[in-house]
Order: sequence, then structure tokens, then C-alpha cells
Amino acid sequence: MAADKSTPSNPLEAARRLTAPVSQKRFYAKVEMPEEEGGFVLRLDGKRAMTPGKNPLAVPLRCLAEAIAAEWAGQGESIDPASMPVTRLANSAIDGVASRVAEVRADAFAYAGTDLLYYRAGEPEGLVERQHALWDPIIAWAEKRFGGRFVLAEGIVYVAQPEATLAAIGAAIEYFDDPFGLAGLSLVTSLTGSALIALALAEGAVDVDAAWAAAHVDEDWNIGKWGEDTEAMARRTKRLADFRAAALALRR
Repeated sequence: MAADKSTPSNPLEAARRLTAPVSQKRFYAKVEMPEEEGGFVLRLDGKRAMTPGKNPLAVPLRCLAEAIAAEWAGQGESIDPASMPVTRLANSAIDGVASRVAEVRADAFAYAGTDLLYYRAGEPEGLVERQHALWDPIIAWAEKRFGGRFVLAEGIVYVAQPEATLAAIGAAIEYFDDPFGLAGLSLVTSLTGSALIALALAEGAVDVDAAWAAAHVDEDWNIGKWGEDTEAMARRTKRLADFRAAALALRR
């Protein structure tokens, strides 16, 4: 059978599509996520809920459990998967990432060689200054954290980074051995185009708002200059919801 070209190469994104909840009428009244063996388990009307892959929907962190319970409790007459980013992330971690840890790590590491923060604008001056203000502190943190320098460039022509520095970043990504933390790291990396932003967020060097702002310097500059596009802003709102869900999974 020929490969489906619509299937994304990112294993986390593929898992997210395959495990997205199917839209259906609400069939439950009571939502609980008690702590049991295996983590905090979603129960609907007392019955254990399962992921689309038929695994128990259980998470290791209370913050994830509270967010998932709120998503299910907040549904109306029909279940809207688009309004449940934390549930989707949990489904992906359980049904997809858990069995593909090495592949998801490799996908996140691939961003380290071509990170968003390496490639700077030469003009206009306001954008250049904004990039320096939001990106330079993360670069400075990363150079200290990983014990090496980064090569920055003006424009989009590829620049190679020191092998030792990349190896140190790879070692940091290898630290993520649980499916939920790794799912969060992978999703933040793909949403921002930056392994450095994702690792800085995971290690507490930046907060959620600072990480999001750093990832959208160019976009925010264009919005300030040309105004908002309704469809683009709707997509951005969805990405932000996914970003915040991923950030929850990165809490230590």
C-alpha cells in the first residue's frame, strides 16, 4: 500500500491525529480523576475512561489531572475534541509517545541544529532589537547550561553549530524518559521551532508567556505593522492552547 502523504512525519503529531477523541454526544454526568495505582485516572460516572488506543487514560501529574477533569466537565451536549488540548496531549503520550520514545527524542533533537534563535533579521531596526531582547537571554542561558557557544547568523542561510554543544543538548533531551514530559517537550519544540525555547521552559529558565513571546517575535512584529488576520489569529489561539497543555506536561 502506498504511504499516505497526508500523514505527518513528526511522530507526536501523527499520534495526536490518530488518537484525537471522536466527536460524539455527551454520555456522562460525573467526572472524577482520583489518584490510583498508575496515576490519576479519569473516571466518567465511575467508569474508567480509555484512550482511543484502548489504554487507561491516566496521568502522573495532579496539574494534568485537574486540567483534564475540567475539560471533560466543561463539555456541553456534545464532546468537542478541539476544546480538550490536555486530553489530546495525554492520549498522544499514552497511545503514541510511550511506544516511540527514541523516535520522538530524535525528532525534538533535530531542531537543535537549525533552531529558530540562531537566525536573526538584519532589518528593520525595531525587529532586530526585539529579537535581541527576547532571544539573547535564552541563548545566554543555553550557552551556560550546555557549556558551549552558538553560531548566530543574519538571514536564513544554514550555519553549523559546534558538535560538542549539540551533543550536550542531545544529552538533555535524553533525560526525558517519561511519555508525558517527552510529549510536552516535543510539542513545544514543534510549535516554536526551537529546542532551546522548549528546554528553557522545561528547566524553568523562562515561563510560559516568555517562551510563547520568544517564539512569535516575527509574527507579533508583522501583526503590529499590518494588523491581525482573523483566520490566522484563530489558528494561533489553537496553537496557544496546545502550547499551554504541553507546558503543563513539562512541570517537574
